[in-house]
Amino acid sequence: MSFLLDSSFYEVKKNGLSPFQNMCAYLGGSAIQTVGDNPVTAYRQLVQQYAKGVNGEQLSPAEASAEAKQVFYKAPITASLSGLWPRLIGVLFKRVPKFGILLGYSYITGEGGEPGFAAATAASILSAPFINPVRMIEKQQRAYMKQTGAEKPLMEILRESSAKYFTPLFRGTVPLMGHSLASAVLGLVGQPRLQKYVQKELGSTGYFSGSATNLVASAVVSPIYVIVTNPLSRLEVIMQTNSIKGKSISTVEAIKEMGADMAKFGLSGVFRGQGIGIVKAIISLTLFHEGRMFLGRQFKEYNKRNGYLPK
Repeated sequence: MSFLLDSSFYEVKKNGLSPFQNMCAYLGGSAIQTVGDNPVTAYRQLVQQYAKGVNGEQLSPAEASAEAKQVFYKAPITASLSGLWPRLIGVLFKRVPKFGILLGYSYITGEGGEPGFAAATAASILSAPFINPVRMIEKQQRAYMKQTGAEKPLMEILRESSAKYFTPLFRGTVPLMGHSLASAVLGLVGQPRLQKYVQKELGSTGYFSGSATNLVASAVVSPIYVIVTNPLSRLEVIMQTNSIKGKSISTVEAIKEMGADMAKFGLSGVFRGQGIGIVKAIISLTLFHEGRMFLGRQFKEYNKRNGYLPK
């Protein structure tokens, strides 16, 4: 992250943006996405979490979905906003390292304005220790809504974690690396490239605006993204929603639990939350890239007005 101290990181490049402005546009798009997709994110976690009942019995996907809906019916606003503050704070704790590494790698290696697959791989692995604690806190806040009807307080989560030297905050780091890699490769790199192709093929007809091609690209990428990440998301939920005070669940144990789920309910047991995950991914990708591109355009206009564009 030493490139943040380099003066050239703040110089406007040929694409009309400085690397710093580009990173700010990514962060702004992420904040917009976080607020917009939070209700769907909360519902999907509950659908996956309720694979097991309060007594430890396995529930069918239909029963788990009904349990999740019941939580939303009882407290729609609380459920919809659950975990939002950690996620918004996480825009800095999660996204600055991830986008910083992603865009910093592109800047250092000279990839230009749009990051490539090597940058996505580096960002996914190196940013995981920063991202995981925020995801753990977010999931813990929702984990007991069925029993209490309310979020678990942030300070209570931190107090419980401090009793174990904060090691519980790093549960689920291994599946997160895979999840983050798929997210970066398909969402941050693949979607913009696909959108450019869609814009070239469909935009030339005059019937599709930039926002429409963004939505089409997100709709194409999202099913692939969810198929790849849904099992990894399940592993995270299994590992991060059990009691902090209790024994942690290892990656191998979580895989065995998913295997038992598949043995009883087939592929629908493994791919719980798949449908809502595709909806979430389309909403998330579209909001993120719309926000990112809007802020990028504002920065470019600002640079143009003030004569900062390179000659």
